[in-house]
Amino acid sequence: MAFLIDEAFLPATLTASPMTDDEFAEFCAEHPDLSFETTAEGEIIVMPPTYSFTGFQNAELSAQLRNWAEANGSGICGDSGTGYVLPNGARRSPDASWTEWSRIRALPKAQRAKYLYLCPDFVVELMSQTDRARTARAKMQEWIANGAQLGWLIDPGKRTVEIYRPDREPELLDQRETVAGEGPVVGFVLDLTRIWRLAAD
Repeated sequence: MAFLIDEAFLPATLTASPMTDDEFAEFCAEHPDLSFETTAEGEIIVMPPTYSFTGFQNAELSAQLRNWAEANGSGICGDSGTGYVLPNGARRSPDASWTEWSRIRALPKAQRAKYLYLCPDFVVELMSQTDRARTARAKMQEWIANGAQLGWLIDPGKRTVEIYRPDREPELLDQRETVAGEGPVVGFVLDLTRIWRLAAD
């Protein structure tokens, strides 16, 4: 499926025929310079390449979570390229995620080789200059509605963290140096100063 979208109009949402996981993976491979997700309604969300400093921040975020996950041993960390098929049918890729090993091992072996049909226990989304706050918050609510036990929406530009939990209103943390995990990732502490200092000032 060939298409051309001016970067000024990204992110964009396209209407397309339903795709299997293999068809979706092939579609993504045809456009390696872009990132894609699909909504629960089957629409394709086209996202531009990550700005450089957002990429630096994302790498730092994933590294801290991975180091903790490796030491903890009860689950595994995913980076921004890790795709999940949620219970509502959406294909999503959070900027960072953590999932308990027991939930992954409970899936059929054949399915584990492709997209995992589950919602991570913990997700983090990192706001970039191209993200819209309303869309990002709706995505966080979608994660929680589909089974995530904890979610963080980090905005480096404002130096804020919005914490999402099931059956609770989001909590806003402003100008913090750290944010502590709870629930599935109790014991994980993200050093936000390492994220803030990677801003393109």
